[in-house]
Amino acid sequence: MEGTRVIVNNAGGDRRPPIPNSLGGRGAHRHCLDSGGTPPLRTKVLVRHPSLQVRSRAPDISTEPRRFKGDDGVAEYVPLLRSGAWADVGSRSTMEDAYVCADNMMNDYGLNGSSDRPSAFYGVFDGHGGKHAADFACSNLPRFIVEDGNFPQDIDRVLSSAFLQTDAAFAEACSTDEDLASGTTALAALVIGRSLVVANAGDCRAVLCQKGKAIEMSRDHKPVCLRERLRIEASGGYVCDGYLNGQLNVARALGDWHMEGLKGVDGGPLTAEPELMTTKLTEEDEFLIIGCDGLWDVFMSQNAVDFARRRLQEHNDPSMCSKDLVDEALKRRSGDNLSVVVVCFHPEPPPNLVVPRGRVHRSISAEGLKELQGFLDDLDI
Repeated sequence: MEGTRVIVNNAGGDRRPPIPNSLGGRGAHRHCLDSGGTPPLRTKVLVRHPSLQVRSRAPDISTEPRRFKGDDGVAEYVPLLRSGAWADVGSRSTMEDAYVCADNMMNDYGLNGSSDRPSAFYGVFDGHGGKHAADFACSNLPRFIVEDGNFPQDIDRVLSSAFLQTDAAFAEACSTDEDLASGTTALAALVIGRSLVVANAGDCRAVLCQKGKAIEMSRDHKPVCLRERLRIEASGGYVCDGYLNGQLNVARALGDWHMEGLKGVDGGPLTAEPELMTTKLTEEDEFLIIGCDGLWDVFMSQNAVDFARRRLQEHNDPSMCSKDLVDEALKRRSGDNLSVVVVCFHPEPPPNLVVPRGRVHRSISAEGLKELQGFLDDLDI
């Protein structure tokens, strides 16, 4: 696994959270390190992985599945991670999304200890009412995760706690600077060994491709969903025309502390607590797509998997695949900012699927049977 660096550049002592994805224009939010490992000077950058640089050929690494012995001494499959991302302002006047890719989380965030097992973090943050909440969460959520003493052992509790700590920290930042007032949905995916854990608060979505089949690893938190509506009403809120308290079209989000009646020190109808889904990766798991709702407005989950799978079979590049998904969403007239992360679990492209041929059952009519019997009787003469 390649070593990478996570860069946060907020020079000048600015109290505002770093702004990695605030430039307008297509493709402008894809910030990479140059060949010397130095971030481009034209803009502030937060997290961008070297794999975002488009490659014309597959990486020169073994295509054999990696295996390590588990606690029971039996060799188990371990994924080999490659990721890429792309973002576009779309039809909006400003960019309010942010994303992060860290294929080697232990190295990227300066954790002690070495292991050949994967440790990766990926996230998409879809801001609303401004970009500051998304930028703040993009910068601070991974930090709260790695600084937790229970990481990576108690990953479910650590992830939930990190979401709530990020939300509380942003509330404190907003209390000293009213201009930061905004909100963001957040989806984070961690790969620890062969465990994939997805934490979601809002309407971003993660979809796993398992041998060509789309497996949704998150649930969209819309106020109209029965489970969310019941929680909202139990917390003193209401749903009006599909909007939480008539104001917000998501039921879970970080930030939005400035919106009256949604959040408070004692809780409220809007929560930052994520919903978690976990699975053990196998050799049948090919890649993961993480996208903001601008992608899923025009793609069904299986449709996105089919589209991405074809593209990966063509060029086997997760960065180009992310761009392909964004470009296709623009062609389908998505009306929102677009951010997509694609994570591949194998060095080789997805294989062609072979559909097993079913057994063909043949029958003969009574008339045909009679004619056959007559033919056989003639042979006996």
